[in-house]
Amino acid sequence: MLITLIWGSTFVLIKKALEDSSPLILNAVRMSLAAILLGVFYRKHLLQMDRAALRAGALVGLFLYLGYALQTAGLRLTTPSKSAFLTGISTVLVPLILLTFWRTRARPHPWRGVGIALALGGLYLMTFPAGKLGLAGLAAVNRGDLLTIACAFAFAFQIVFLGRATERFPFEQMALTQVGLAAALMTLSAPFLEQPHLRPSGTVIAAVLVTGILGTALAFTIQAWAQQFTPATHAALIFTLEPVFAWITSFIYLHEKLGVRAGTGALLILAGVLVSELLGQVAQPDSGEDLALSC
Repeated sequence: MLITLIWGSTFVLIKKALEDSSPLILNAVRMSLAAILLGVFYRKHLLQMDRAALRAGALVGLFLYLGYALQTAGLRLTTPSKSAFLTGISTVLVPLILLTFWRTRARPHPWRGVGIALALGGLYLMTFPAGKLGLAGLAAVNRGDLLTIACAFAFAFQIVFLGRATERFPFEQMALTQVGLAAALMTLSAPFLEQPHLRPSGTVIAAVLVTGILGTALAFTIQAWAQQFTPATHAALIFTLEPVFAWITSFIYLHEKLGVRAGTGALLILAGVLVSELLGQVAQPDSGEDLALSC
């Protein structure tokens, strides 16, 4: 729950830090710090890494890069609460992606379908303005919300590839490789995709330290340890608190109010995730599906 609180509160912190930094540069700095710390923690595993593990970790890191790049770019244009709730649909997208691209042998549990439907209904209420349908409604959607929805798809693919990779290679190697590659890609792509700038204000420094040390390096380590003792369904229930903590911190510090329509959408997304994770377990899940908690 402590890690979930940290993750939820960082949405507000990053939102404020983006006033003094461009998204990719901010991500590059915080993820580079996390990669260095993970390199220290997992240095023994790094020395044992072979080319196959490196390739698998690089694929996971590519989608981690896309997820964070899209999320942070979207956060500049939307609110912390909406960003957190929309990112949360990545969990329910995992079985849909597995079924579409990998044609998994086991049919998704019916409750998975209910969870996906609830989450997508909540997504619609949170993003589409009232009274506007079709192309007119799509044109009126906030661009930051669209970027955040794209980030949810990227994170869903990252979850799937991480699940497949950790079946073959140690989690420590995948954690280090994906974060290191994402940091490198953030740095290399920044001059081409934005006007890079960073003013080392107190908010930026706090954002880098909290997200780099607590939200990534420490969180990855604690999560890997804690989930040895916490059943997956209990962990799923705890992790649904992340957007709730994001909303609470945004309400306290930014006085953000969701409104009836957006609030209903947020509740539907939470309900979709809970139904999918707690009731939608299949007897023999395929690779990646149970790793939905590793995002």
